Amino acid sequence: MRPKKIIQKYSINSNGIDVEVEIYESEDKYVPTYAISIMNITPTTKLILDKIREEFVSSLDYEELEQQKQENIDDLRKKFTLSISRLVKKYFPKSDDKTKNTLINYLLEENLGFGKIDILLKDAYLEEIVINNHSEPVWVYHKRHGWLETNITIFTESRIRHYSTMIGRDVNKEITVLNPLMDAHLKTGDRVNATLAPISTKGNTITIRKFAEDPWTIIKFIEMKTISPEGAALVWIAVQNELSILIAGGTGSGKTSMLNGISNFLPPNQRIISIEDTRELKLSSYLHWVPLETRLPNPEGKGGITMLDLLINSLRMRPDRIFVGEIRRKEEAQVLLEAMHTGHSVYATIHANNADETVSRLTNPPIDIPKGMISSLSMILVQNRNRRTGKRRTIQIAELTRAGEPRVLMQYSATTDKLEKVNDSQEIFKIISLYAGMTTQQVQQELDVKTQILKWLLNKKISSINELGKFMADYYTGRINIKT
Repeated sequence: MRPKKIIQKYSINSNGIDVEVEIYESEDKYVPTYAISIMNITPTTKLILDKIREEFVSSLDYEELEQQKQENIDDLRKKFTLSISRLVKKYFPKSDDKTKNTLINYLLEENLGFGKIDILLKDAYLEEIVINNHSEPVWVYHKRHGWLETNITIFTESRIRHYSTMIGRDVNKEITVLNPLMDAHLKTGDRVNATLAPISTKGNTITIRKFAEDPWTIIKFIEMKTISPEGAALVWIAVQNELSILIAGGTGSGKTSMLNGISNFLPPNQRIISIEDTRELKLSSYLHWVPLETRLPNPEGKGGITMLDLLINSLRMRPDRIFVGEIRRKEEAQVLLEAMHTGHSVYATIHANNADETVSRLTNPPIDIPKGMISSLSMILVQNRNRRTGKRRTIQIAELTRAGEPRVLMQYSATTDKLEKVNDSQEIFKIISLYAGMTTQQVQQELDVKTQILKWLLNKKISSINELGKFMADYYTGRINIKT
């Protein structure tokens, strides 16, 4: 048999435990494997730790743990820490304090935390972590290599259910036989969906979409060729001149990430309100930003806060810009369009595969907005993910005519892997000319300057959220002079 072919190798640290990650291909599998191994724990030590774990786990009842109230869980954790500490001292009497603490942390996470899932959560390369059931390995979606099968298995369905219960308890949500579906998030902001059997027929599932610690920015998108400098400059000039933008695309195409990216172009002297079901946006610390989040009702059906509730409330908070995680319903779309008509700039996402489909979704049931009303929306930016290659690309940038029809300005070419200009702007340039007092030629010149600035930022590697935030704050307040 041909030996495994290593694609990538790197290390991460999880709660003081050094872990090696090895991604490799093998003849007996059709997808690469993501394998983790503990580096600072020898095989012999691991055997002893497994013995300690078995000794400890034999006394654990996960169903009892699920029924505990939060205050009791904290007491249990202290109690278990003492029990595990005694076992570590018993089996490793000559170890120093640092080693003992590492071993205690390892055992605590294996038994009370999320075990090896915690290690996956520490890997910045991972976007999704998926548990399908106890009989299959955990799967992950890697930024560079797409879907990978791991060498991690959750041994029982009760353990998967216990993980779901732990996650829900932290955010005052519950998952039960009567309520077998749960949307929640970890304290770190990672988004979680969980289901219980028999709704998911093969077993209990958990899907974790990781919250980017280092969020996507427009310069990172340019670097990854997701969008061209020319396309980003067109978005910049629209944002600077307070035109509203809708980002369309399929699941996993990078809609929310691009929404975060266009926030890089906001000035520091305006008030921004963001509204999401689960917090995913992360704006620069140089911005005047107030994030809001919806809330599901409690088991008695009380206390729910909807997207519509927050949208209506946000208009009373004197916003200059409103960011919305996703438009799904007619009422939300109507309020957003009313906000546009009353002078607010709105940025949101919607599920649609191109500009024509976006307009069709907005103007047909269930959203069903009159076509003439959507002309207050100035730009549609369409994201796409190629499921074969894993590449995310901006495939269209379109403007809307006065009649509410989309007119594509830039179109992605799969042949050249580039976003190419296909039409001159009419509506966007006309609006900017009207409100900024610029001729069409001056607008084009400004666009060219912005393209050069973005290339300069790329060359200087100014790409983190707060580096760009500071740059834009300096740019808008005239404190910077760039020689492109």
